[in-house]
Amino acid sequence: MINMRLVLPLLLLFFEVHYASASRHSLIYFYTAVSGDIDFPEFTAVGLVDGVQFMYFDSYTQKAVPKTDWIRQNEEADYWNRETQILLGQHQDFKSNIQTAKERFNLTESSGVHTWQGMYGCELDDETGQTYGFEQYGYDGKDFISLDVRNIRWVAPVQQAVITKQKWDNDKAQLVYERQYLTQTCIDWLIQYLHYGRSILERTVSPEVYLLQKSSSSSVECLATGFYPRQALISWQKNGQDLNEDVELLETLPNEDGTFQKRSRLTVSAKALTEHQYSCVVDHKSLPDRTVKTWEPADNNSGVIIGIVVAVIVLVAVIAGVGLFIRSKSGPSSAASVGSNDSDVPILTGKLAASLLNPNEEQHQQ
Repeated sequence: MINMRLVLPLLLLFFEVHYASASRHSLIYFYTAVSGDIDFPEFTAVGLVDGVQFMYFDSYTQKAVPKTDWIRQNEEADYWNRETQILLGQHQDFKSNIQTAKERFNLTESSGVHTWQGMYGCELDDETGQTYGFEQYGYDGKDFISLDVRNIRWVAPVQQAVITKQKWDNDKAQLVYERQYLTQTCIDWLIQYLHYGRSILERTVSPEVYLLQKSSSSSVECLATGFYPRQALISWQKNGQDLNEDVELLETLPNEDGTFQKRSRLTVSAKALTEHQYSCVVDHKSLPDRTVKTWEPADNNSGVIIGIVVAVIVLVAVIAGVGLFIRSKSGPSSAASVGSNDSDVPILTGKLAASLLNPNEEQHQQ
């Protein structure tokens, strides 16, 4: 079985991507391959617009499918057939890359679960017009190699990736193409998808706010859930004054209905909770005024609720097939266009071929 103690913390890092303001939009593609004794698809692909999943593929079904009405209504069968064929190829490439990476890390005889992941994408700020693109890969939950889009070069944070960096840096034409895709073509697709889903992606849903505590001696958590869009601010007050100490802001996670949840933890003594008034303050675009929820000892009913929340988080992790490694900026994975005849189909570049880690093999070209 998959080690959820590894998956869940890294899932949280993935979802806490770079959403600085409501004007920022993103398109993300996230691919994951796994090997080992695990009841989980060998390969999954997930596409997200502004944190909302709009497409999915896995090696069990071997079919790319829409996950929102707005993409289903605007892209027909030929689009999904092409996506399916592309992802079938990526499945084999990612599967091979795990084995090559295991050799790099001297893990060829190692048991257990191993992962190879890629993420590519872009961001657009409506207010400033600024765009951003990125592409990166990880092995076993850690960064392996990433693209420095500004300087058009690959960055290898570990010694085992240096061979890959040298090989990819030598392909200057591909590097230029990568940057063009991530900073232009990807943005065009993002704008189109935003147009498709405008009525849904621009809606607002107000959060429900709960104060939770497992026991009288544990920390108090403020949970805001069921809100959209995903930008929400949670803060604490002590006796009506802003409180910055003893506070930990936790992850923003997706709910199954397309809304989001976010938590913040207050760690103070049980005595302090009775001697002072602590309040959680939630700000969100949907609210005419911020919501203030004050802690009362009688509110200690949260053990069951927290258990439900954690269960939902784990369920989302498994269903989405994401979150084993990315701690990045928000945006789509490094997609590229097939060519003039298929330029409307975003796909990963040739870097993801089975030879991408092997310097003795020629790099596959899309």
